[in-house]
Amino acid sequence: MGNFKDNSDSASVRDEPPVVAPSVQSEDGYGSSSDHAFSDPVNADHWRKVYDQANYENRHRFDPQYTWTAQEEKKLLRKIDLRIMLWAWIMFCALDLHRRNINRAISDNMLPELGMTTNDFNYGQTIFLVCFLSAELPSGLVSKRLGADVWIPFLMVSWSIVAGSQAFIHTRASFFAIKALLGLLMGGFIPDIVLWLTYFYKSNELPIRLSWFWTALSTVNIVGSLIAAGVLQMRGILGWGGWRWLFLLEGIITLLVGIFSWGLMPPGPCQTRNWFRGKDGWFSEHEENIMVNRLLRDDPSKGDMNNRQGVGLVLLWKAVKDWEQWPLYLIGLTTYIPPSPVTTYLSFILREIGFSVFEANLLAIPSQFLFAVNLLIITWISERFNERAIISSISNIWIFPWLIALITIPASASPWIRYALLTGLLSYPYCHAVLVGWNAKNSNSVKTRAVSAALYNMLVQSGNIVAANIYREDDRPLYRRGNTILVAICSWNIIQFYLVKAFYIWRNKLRDEKWNSMTKEEQDHYRLNTTDEGMKRLDFRFAH
Repeated sequence: MGNFKDNSDSASVRDEPPVVAPSVQSEDGYGSSSDHAFSDPVNADHWRKVYDQANYENRHRFDPQYTWTAQEEKKLLRKIDLRIMLWAWIMFCALDLHRRNINRAISDNMLPELGMTTNDFNYGQTIFLVCFLSAELPSGLVSKRLGADVWIPFLMVSWSIVAGSQAFIHTRASFFAIKALLGLLMGGFIPDIVLWLTYFYKSNELPIRLSWFWTALSTVNIVGSLIAAGVLQMRGILGWGGWRWLFLLEGIITLLVGIFSWGLMPPGPCQTRNWFRGKDGWFSEHEENIMVNRLLRDDPSKGDMNNRQGVGLVLLWKAVKDWEQWPLYLIGLTTYIPPSPVTTYLSFILREIGFSVFEANLLAIPSQFLFAVNLLIITWISERFNERAIISSISNIWIFPWLIALITIPASASPWIRYALLTGLLSYPYCHAVLVGWNAKNSNSVKTRAVSAALYNMLVQSGNIVAANIYREDDRPLYRRGNTILVAICSWNIIQFYLVKAFYIWRNKLRDEKWNSMTKEEQDHYRLNTTDEGMKRLDFRFAH
């Protein structure tokens, strides 16, 4: 139904007045209300047929007259956070541990021991990212067909084994081969897990939870730096370099997370009963009713597809052709490039300018703590003011002056001054949670959302490929040329956010004109009979 609700009395076009659910006081958007997407029995019957035809797995809980209190919903939401969100966060930590530990490994002489230069390292990262990107859409389609609860644990166990095997590499070729395998196995995780989370959360609840989800990045960098500071001291044990022990031990840790994920990922709200989660499952019948009806009243399209239903070529092509979603994909392409090379090379740069291996890893922690704090703040502000584009632009506005300072600071400056500038830059407010939630909201359909999440992340990884090749061997250790390139990209990003906001305002204005030119009867007929889907519906308005 998009962002519109038919609040008018429709008795004039029917013989009997509508029967609606008893009113329950809604509090801050929680608790049931008599005014929702299915208040009109004709509309409710229309969607019931859609859910039956789609074989929607939760359709037996669909009840337009079901009521619950705000307190019940809030209590249930805390339970979902504990059961679903917390484990999703742990799984993301398992992914990022292996995406980032290479940044710490190169501070321990890994490159010279493998006969590699920083350019070779960049090539390895490029191979990883190309494979990561290539796997995102195929993995998303497999996950949609098999179920995220089956596919994601398989990927996690597989990448943990491959990541741990990095302890045994001895050549540049073996390094490249393992990076390719890791990219193929990791690529689908993020869009798959985000789609899985939409099965449990309303659209306005997802961004703030995704902000907590992405604190995994800073958490892993902090914990990973502490682990590396200790494990890298194991150099010499069994004749191994410390970086080999780092890969092996972290591979074992994430392997355990992957194994437990098979038991801790339910397919959906009404499918939590199994041998591991208990015969009664995690939620009572009343809680399942609340979960399903609150989700559908927020977004009726969440029931137009089964969670084991694949996206065929026709649906895939339709989603790709949704050109009005592409401005968000283009934002994803360049927005994260400016901080990426600095993040990758931080510990290496600190080694180059005089800090020890131990210091180089521990000094990464302050920026990661501030990064997490700013991530939560910017997402909260975005939700509080219902503003996405302008708030997200703050991310690149923050980065801009720090890059200018890194370019202009004299080469003779104290290493501590350069470290302070690097820390300030990497403390930037990460807007990824806002943009992922924005992308999901504008998809307005499970069918589109499954593809749009993958396409968005594919563009993000394309940007990361660019970022992986900006810092070059002949530019080390100050990377002035690389930082100049980053300043130019940062400037474009700031402008781009405002252009995209203007685009969506324009598209909404055109739809308003078409919608308001229709009579009340024409609007009602359109809602019930249109073949338009997702963002194509005239009664849907783009968020910006």
